[in-house]
Amino acid sequence: MIKNSTQPILLQKLFELLERHRTAFGQERIYWRAVGLVLGEIFNFGRHTVTQGLMALGMIDGDWSGWYRLFSQGRYEERKVAQAFIRETLPHTSVEEPYVTGVDGVQIPRSSLKMAGTSWLKAPRTPVFKVGIHRAQRFLHGSWLTPLEAGYSRAIPLRFLPAFPPKAKPAYVQPQREWEAGLSFLQWVRQELDEAGREKQLLFNLADGSFDVLDFWRELPERTVLAVRTARNRRLYYLPERHPGPGRPASYGALAPHPCDWLHKGISWQKREIPVRGKSILMKFQVLGPFVREGLPEVPLFLFVVKGMHRKVGKKRPHYKHRKPSFYLVSAVQIDGQWQLPLPVKIILAWLWQRWELEVAHREMKSGFGVGEKQCWNPRSSISSVQWSVWVYALLLLSAYRSWGLLNAPPIPTRWWQGAKRWSFNTLWRQYRSAFWGTPQFQALWTRTPDNWLKKESFLIGLSNSIAASTRI
Repeated sequence: MIKNSTQPILLQKLFELLERHRTAFGQERIYWRAVGLVLGEIFNFGRHTVTQGLMALGMIDGDWSGWYRLFSQGRYEERKVAQAFIRETLPHTSVEEPYVTGVDGVQIPRSSLKMAGTSWLKAPRTPVFKVGIHRAQRFLHGSWLTPLEAGYSRAIPLRFLPAFPPKAKPAYVQPQREWEAGLSFLQWVRQELDEAGREKQLLFNLADGSFDVLDFWRELPERTVLAVRTARNRRLYYLPERHPGPGRPASYGALAPHPCDWLHKGISWQKREIPVRGKSILMKFQVLGPFVREGLPEVPLFLFVVKGMHRKVGKKRPHYKHRKPSFYLVSAVQIDGQWQLPLPVKIILAWLWQRWELEVAHREMKSGFGVGEKQCWNPRSSISSVQWSVWVYALLLLSAYRSWGLLNAPPIPTRWWQGAKRWSFNTLWRQYRSAFWGTPQFQALWTRTPDNWLKKESFLIGLSNSIAASTRI
């Protein structure tokens, strides 16, 4: 184990987490190569390829094939690493609280027509009136959402499962739909919670409308609750009334109004002040049901209708921002013979806002951390290298969460701005590099008098490898 009592708390937490994953790598030399690549990801200023990570470590003369075999020969086993990682998240939630997760599909753009798992997919950055396509690999992102602090949370990835379409280039994994990969993720999380002695802990999952699928609802694991966005014209039915006598009992009751129809029913709206990202937002909503979906009479659901918002935002340039109405289906649980909500209404509403944290994680991983940039073309490594980068991203986030929580990061060293209430990934990256290189952030490298050049000598030497590697962008 890497030990140093003078290390900043951030590095101590990082090395502790790495030590907890030692058994997931089997051999000792493989574990130390993994540690080296993690450090290379932090020091690397350029593209996040294996080559530039090794160059940032100063390894320019050795044979690199062993490092690439970490991915191509299956020496990095994603499932074993994920099992070790999820156990490290459990101390942060008590058994009485729900273990909150989120699932979402994400695409990793590719340019190759032959890479395993690639296919033509709908390009997300094209306008709705002119939808385009691009070449990409599709994955299922399953995250743990940290407990709420002043309306803040953060999505920390647990798994990144391939969800390749049937027409994708053949890979060593079977093709599956997004919801099938999401179901596998939830079953895995439920199994891990049970094996950790948390059979009574509720698993609460957030998802977008692509997971509002009948089979996804039908095959949810026990003690698992789903909150999913649904269509405004979803066909719902009331629960059937019980009639004594012969004959088959009815599966459906009367047809209920469409979710969007409740906006114009003239009913009074419930109101709650919900803390969201450091602010208190007044939400108007209705909780209706229980209902059942057409084709799914055995799973009662509650409908949340959240009224649109028209609120004033901005300080220097105030303006109004409109948010359209939204509709959600939430699993119902049976208590004393009655169908009830699994959690208090205020808690459910607060968590519905937090599903967007998965989108924030996508942006940070792809735009900031370079997920998908590794030049690994082997059929196995083209998948495992992506999963590796996501694991390193999660490792860095969890280390910071253990060090600072969500709101107690070191301040930004600028006079004109002290930083956001919740630390950003860029702030985290600066803190890691500052801790490793042992220098304050933004220390000037040039002054009018050369009185401190000798003090900067070791700092400049430490940066030389990273600067040299970053020239290969």
